[in-house]
Formats: sequence, C-alpha cells, structure tokens
Amino acid sequence: MLIHWAVVPTCLPIVNRRCHACPSQRLRASGKFRVNANHKLLDVWLLVLCTECGETAKLTVLERMTVRTIPPELLDRLHSNDGGLVAELLQDPAVQHRNRFALDWTDAWRLDTGGSEYLDLDVIDVAVRNAARVPVRPTRLIAEGCRLSRGEIDRLIMEGKVVSAFRLSGKLSGDFTFTLKH
Repeated sequence: MLIHWAVVPTCLPIVNRRCHACPSQRLRASGKFRVNANHKLLDVWLLVLCTECGETAKLTVLERMTVRTIPPELLDRLHSNDGGLVAELLQDPAVQHRNRFALDWTDAWRLDTGGSEYLDLDVIDVAVRNAARVPVRPTRLIAEGCRLSRGEIDRLIMEGKVVSAFRLSGKLSGDFTFTLKH
C-alpha cells in the first residue's frame, strides 16, 4: 500500500544575509516588491526586514529590464505584491546567487502524513512530496511520520528495515520514497 506524505511550508523562510545596519544575519521577507521605472527600464526588488532592528534591505529580482520583455502577468503579480511570487522568488537559485543569501527553513514547514492508521501494517511504502524544496533530513521525516525516535530509525536503516533508492543520510530537498518493514 502506497502512502503519500507531504512537506508543506507553513510560512516564508528566514533569509540568511547580513543586515547593513546591525550585526544581525537574519532577515524576513516583508511580502512587498518595489518596482522602479527609469524611462523604459524597470528595476524590481523584493523588500526584506531585519529581524533585530527592522531596517529594510532590497533583494534584486530584475535589473534594467525593458518593460516589453517582462510578461504582463508577472508585472501584475509584482504590482499586487503576490505572496506566492514572493515564495517563488525566495527559492529561485538565480535570485539567491545574485543576492548572496541562503534560506533558513527552521520552524517554517510541517509534515502532513494524512493520519496514522497505516502504522500497524507490516510493510509501509511511502512517497514523500516536498512542496517547496525545503531541505530536510529524511531520517527526521521518517521518525516524525512513524512516531519513532531518530535513533530507532537509524537502527532500522542499519538492519535493512528502512530502504530507499535515495540516500537517507544528510538532507534532501526533493521528493523521495522509502519502504519501512516492521
């Protein structure tokens, strides 16, 4: 029996980047964009706020783009401060690289297992869907979803009772599957 779990974001992650006004390394997305026009060229920034001092910083999204090259739907989403677009752009590797920041997903996601009636089965096949490319430890997810300790999950992996085509040590940010044999 295949069971589906989902890693679902509960809020926007923290941006790990130094504040220009204080020594803090944590910024949070304000959910707003600044669109600046200079003749026929547009600059777009995502505004972030320091968690310590509240100072505003800008993350470059678009730089010196002609208005015609930007799809009208994207421009509408930018002008309306679309929350979904904020989440998309924070996770965009190009935006992260250009602005030299990383995301801290601590306490910004939850595991949706859809219930626990299957925990009594001898063999459980689970497909985990990661909705927002949240980097998580598979052993932590398996432990949380099966209501076991991480040490118990590590022992079951060593005994070959938890198997996967994916590496279960370290962190994964994509979808994966595993089989648990009691």
